[in-house]
Amino acid sequence: MTKPAVLLLAHGTPDTIEEIPAYLANVTSGRPLPPAVVAEIQHRYSLIGRSPLTELTMRQAELVRQELGLPVYVGMRNWKPYIHKTVLQMAEDGVTHAVAVCLAPHNSRTSVGLYRRAVVGETGKAPFTVDFVPEWHSEPLLIVAFAERLRDGWTKASAEAGEKIPVLFTAHSVPVRTIEAGDNYERQTRETAELVAAAVPEIEGNWRFAFQSQGMSGGEWLGPTVESVIDELAAAGKKHLFLQPIGFVCDHVEVLYDVDIAFKDYAAERGIALRRPESLNDSALFAHAVAALVRQRLAARP
Repeated sequence: MTKPAVLLLAHGTPDTIEEIPAYLANVTSGRPLPPAVVAEIQHRYSLIGRSPLTELTMRQAELVRQELGLPVYVGMRNWKPYIHKTVLQMAEDGVTHAVAVCLAPHNSRTSVGLYRRAVVGETGKAPFTVDFVPEWHSEPLLIVAFAERLRDGWTKASAEAGEKIPVLFTAHSVPVRTIEAGDNYERQTRETAELVAAAVPEIEGNWRFAFQSQGMSGGEWLGPTVESVIDELAAAGKKHLFLQPIGFVCDHVEVLYDVDIAFKDYAAERGIALRRPESLNDSALFAHAVAALVRQRLAARP
């Protein structure tokens, strides 16, 4: 008897500030970070209190379970519940086939590639068959979910500003060397932004794209940066900006600190009021998008 299930994969986040050094060791695969970098990340977490990524991912999993009527598991790459332990639990529960969906819709070997390896383990084979979804950046319902959040927030912000304010879409940056090696991440993130913008024709000709949260490690990271775009808008006399991260599907430190604190302060210092829409979080449309993706993969099985 077959028993299909869904495995949602996410980055993971520490539960307390004290756990951050151990968490970062997982992120870097044991490579030590300068104490100043660790201290800065702890400081950022202290300003937002804690990251809600885990609880929001669990809520998303529950909504997908309700939608599909199938078991939905969650595995985190860098913190609890770890992917390898979740896979073992699935095997104990009798799962025979899983559709694995990375909650980062854009494929990069620095993210999705690592999730795939975490699922199959050192042997290269999970204890059940796995249909790993490599990318879903253009999934129609995902675009609709982002567009819904954008339209609601942008319409209100523009009404308050008394003008149609510019939109800036963002995604997490990756090292340039990753793209030069043939990675499709940059193309996919820009395509998502174009699709979301097309779904909200009110912003036509009034949007841009940038990469955020460049790493603290050496080497060149993908741009343009959010800060450089803010500088250009300030020089053009703009007083308002609406920023939507389309590389993330729920609130966490890259949204709650990088956007809500760092970028907002940077913009304010240049006379620009920065706003953003609500993240997807427990959006019913987002759960529909994941469920539709899983149905497609299960229907395509021999």
